Amino acid sequence: MAEVKVKPEVPDPMDIESRIIELCHQFPHGITDQVIQNDMPHMEAQQRAMAINRLLSMGQLDLLRSNAGLLYRIKDSQNASKMKGSDNQEKLVYQIIEDAGNKGIWSRDIRYKSNLPLTEINKILKNLESKKLIKAVKSVAASKKKVYMLYNLQPDRSVTGGAWYSDQDFESEFVEVLNQQCFKFLQSKAEAARDSKQNPMIQRNSSFASSHEVWKYICELGISKVELSMEDIETILNTLIYDGKVEMTIIAAKEGTVGSVDGQMKLYRAVSPLIQPTGLVRTPCGLCPVFDDCHEGGEISPSNCIYMTEWLEF
Repeated sequence: MAEVKVKPEVPDPMDIESRIIELCHQFPHGITDQVIQNDMPHMEAQQRAMAINRLLSMGQLDLLRSNAGLLYRIKDSQNASKMKGSDNQEKLVYQIIEDAGNKGIWSRDIRYKSNLPLTEINKILKNLESKKLIKAVKSVAASKKKVYMLYNLQPDRSVTGGAWYSDQDFESEFVEVLNQQCFKFLQSKAEAARDSKQNPMIQRNSSFASSHEVWKYICELGISKVELSMEDIETILNTLIYDGKVEMTIIAAKEGTVGSVDGQMKLYRAVSPLIQPTGLVRTPCGLCPVFDDCHEGGEISPSNCIYMTEWLEF
């Protein structure tokens, strides 16, 4: 008897578009192609692309760029209504700022892209700010300059400095406390492994901790007033690696494992140096990860290096 093949039912384009809109409402910060694909795994890529392009052409979605790739976000109807009555120059400036995403854009770059005079741009920026369509944010990269972005966006870490900055000031004491507590946690893991009296290989493996475990420990301590991400904790752990106090290894992990990214997981453990480092290596320059970028007059230079100053005072 011949096998009967059932042709899969082709989903209605309107149903696909409606579902994409629903997903955008569930995730107001935006969705990626992967989110849509996971929600509708049986839909072909061509159908997905046609639905997205139609929603973009109808002005129902905004297309943004992020570290994760392209983001589709529901268009803010309130902002669209506020832009009604605006002239073409104001709409052009708004579009340029919108395209910049959460990294923002300087007024100089707005002038370059719009070919408008600076006086006109300043007038438009003030008008858009008064309507709460855009906002000015001070950047840690240039304290005297401001970048402009849409009012409802959360500034990127490259603009605010992330958890390590408060009002553009680097929180060195906060970083030092986190540094100590992360190392303390890894030391306790290593001591517990040694006390287990098992064979050396098992002791070594049990002394490792994932960045998620360290992050959870820091969160439970409650020493941070700001919400820390795993990426923040990994930054601290990297400083411990540069100091020679911690080593890292990467292992394969099952998809969906807590703390894993792209099927990989970073593990850290406290280590004790076998011999003391030589005098030159013990200087800040000997272990500095940005040594090649350090030069007099630059953003990173010996004259404003806090590590060199502390080392000389010691």
